[in-house]
Amino acid sequence: MTDKSKPKTHTFDASGRKLGRISTEIAEKLMGKDRVDFTRRKAPNVSVQVENAADLDISDKKRNNKTYVSHSGYPGGQKEVTADTVIKKHGYGRLIRKAVYGMLPDNKLRDTMMKNLHVSE
Repeated sequence: MTDKSKPKTHTFDASGRKLGRISTEIAEKLMGKDRVDFTRRKAPNVSVQVENAADLDISDKKRNNKTYVSHSGYPGGQKEVTADTVIKKHGYGRLIRKAVYGMLPDNKLRDTMMKNLHVSE
């Protein structure tokens, strides 16, 4: 699906940036929408690195009110977790990954694109 040449690397500094704003830029790079050879059926050969994820600008209201919902598939298996809990348990990188994952197209290339995202706290 991807070409075997050396991947083009994009680096983002997350310090002082809003979560949604930086996530849209990352998703655009991972999809290859900024490239001349963009096609929907191929994952581009790009690598995206996010640095200083712990310095994201997340308001206290968003930390306490933003919920992430998951379901186990069993009756009564729905779980809701706040953003603050996710940060304490998994770190800021998980928030960036969840935001970008939701912005990528829901097809079989999504996992390939997500493998090209590297987040460092």
